[in-house]
Amino acid sequence: MQDEAGPRHYSVLLRESLEFLAIRPNGVYVDMTAGLGGHTRAIAERLAEGVVIACDQDAESLELARVNSGALADRIRFFHGAFSKVPEALAANEIASVDGVLADLGVSRYQLNTAERGFSVMEDGPLDMRMDRTQQLTAADLVNELPEKALADLIYQLGEERRSRRISRAIVRARPLRTTGQLARLIEEAVPRTGRLHPATQTFMALRLKVNSELEELDALLRIAPERLKAGGRFVILTFMSIEDRKVKRSFQQLARAGKAKILTKHVVKPSEHEVSKNAASRSAKLRALERI
Repeated sequence: MQDEAGPRHYSVLLRESLEFLAIRPNGVYVDMTAGLGGHTRAIAERLAEGVVIACDQDAESLELARVNSGALADRIRFFHGAFSKVPEALAANEIASVDGVLADLGVSRYQLNTAERGFSVMEDGPLDMRMDRTQQLTAADLVNELPEKALADLIYQLGEERRSRRISRAIVRARPLRTTGQLARLIEEAVPRTGRLHPATQTFMALRLKVNSELEELDALLRIAPERLKAGGRFVILTFMSIEDRKVKRSFQQLARAGKAKILTKHVVKPSEHEVSKNAASRSAKLRALERI
């Protein structure tokens, strides 16, 4: 769909997300990754007296979501913060528990297509990759300052890149690197292309995860969100990387075994062929959902 603020944005697994949230017109919901506001707006459209708290650690995206909310703004409360700030988001709105939590862990097309943000292997910009640009650490810091072994370990563990040692060696020899274009070309020269993905894709993913402490923030969300759900409340989460999906799967299984929740997705839900044809970036999405008992 076309967002009012300009950038073309597709809300991945939108219909499925809404179905699993089972939205109540008077309910309270939290969209932990508001992005440009696609999921948030769809939730708000289904509310009467209810409210949705739209959170995002990317202040620029959050402002676009605010603009895109239009006439639905009275049903939405905006909050700038990462997953670990869920308690603060609820406290700021004097809310103790909620009917549903949604989190879409994908990087938005707006972020990828904005070269100065430094997320994409296809756009040449500064090696930044910060979701929250008020923080200090950038991808350039990691690329140019980490010892070769530590950099290789990071790329292997977070990017699941088997050629990490060769990539790390090439990076260290070419330092300093300042732009995404420099890094992408260097990696492409260091390792051959195998398949449709750019050879630098997994390295960029690893750097992004580290810069934004994404796995640590995901752990915080998986710990906090179920505790804040009302009985019958739903937790829906969309992942795009196996390292994230494994964390979600294990967490949901632990909650089910403890008798605290019921898993609603026996198997992960994936985008339909039609959705993938409209938005190729949705291909790797996986949705899992649970209900608090």
